[in-house]
Amino acid sequence: MSQENASKSIVLPLIISIIAISFAAIFVKWSNAPATILSMYRMILACLLLVPIVWFKRKEFPKISKREWYLLFFAGMFLALHFALWFGSLKLTTVASSTIILALQPIIALIGGVFLFKERTTTSALLTMGIAVIGAVMVGWGDFGLSKNAIIGDILSFLSVIAVVGYLLIGQSAVKKVSHWIYSFCVFGFAAIALIIYNVVTGVTLGGYEAKEWGIFILLAVVPTISHLINNWLLKYVNATTISMSILGEPVGATILAAIILGERLVTSQIIGGFIVLLGVFFFLMQQMKGYNKVTQKTKNP
Repeated sequence: MSQENASKSIVLPLIISIIAISFAAIFVKWSNAPATILSMYRMILACLLLVPIVWFKRKEFPKISKREWYLLFFAGMFLALHFALWFGSLKLTTVASSTIILALQPIIALIGGVFLFKERTTTSALLTMGIAVIGAVMVGWGDFGLSKNAIIGDILSFLSVIAVVGYLLIGQSAVKKVSHWIYSFCVFGFAAIALIIYNVVTGVTLGGYEAKEWGIFILLAVVPTISHLINNWLLKYVNATTISMSILGEPVGATILAAIILGERLVTSQIIGGFIVLLGVFFFLMQQMKGYNKVTQKTKNP
């Protein structure tokens, strides 16, 4: 497949991926179930959906070392924390505020890479990070006019970003011997177990939810998972930085859906702040992509 044809062929799947992931926030808003229950059933049902594929790849399990099992466990803990915090955030603040803050993920990931893996960064990258952070502060500042709960929601969303970055940083050095199917199944499973234990210990009701809630649990397990599957397939044709550009699409898509379906509105400062966040993250990712391309060219032409 030529580069031009590949570029054309990934456009539709990438659009579908962005739309699918944008619905996650809407589903959470529709639900009256506790955030940890939503997170728990999303993980349980996602695991069940992967069972047929995992069954055919079950011979990969013996390849996982003891150290890698530990990494999978901690990755699952961070993923459970991410979903619990983010779903909790959506219960308190607007879809736009919560998802725009999530767009800071690649920036937080770079900071984590610098501290944990001694990765290098540039002045221009720091500048674009600063722009995005200013935008995020403006989004949060706009929530002061809404309620104290909205501010708490923004904080939870930011903490959920740190949690998902922890999950990704562990993942990048975790299991290299097995497919992403086995990796996802194991991590989802550990996350589900952690959330089950949390709900039982804290006395959160595990059952007795209406049919509507079970429908939302299933939608959360299926629709956003479609986005993950598409992105995994797209990695055959484009680099991970290109895929991460879809992060910019999620807050835009989710905000539009929230305005149409939920009737949510933003104050002017939040609209401006959201635009600044997306602009900062866009330029940050463009710089990362340029760096990736330079490394790739050096590798091809030593």
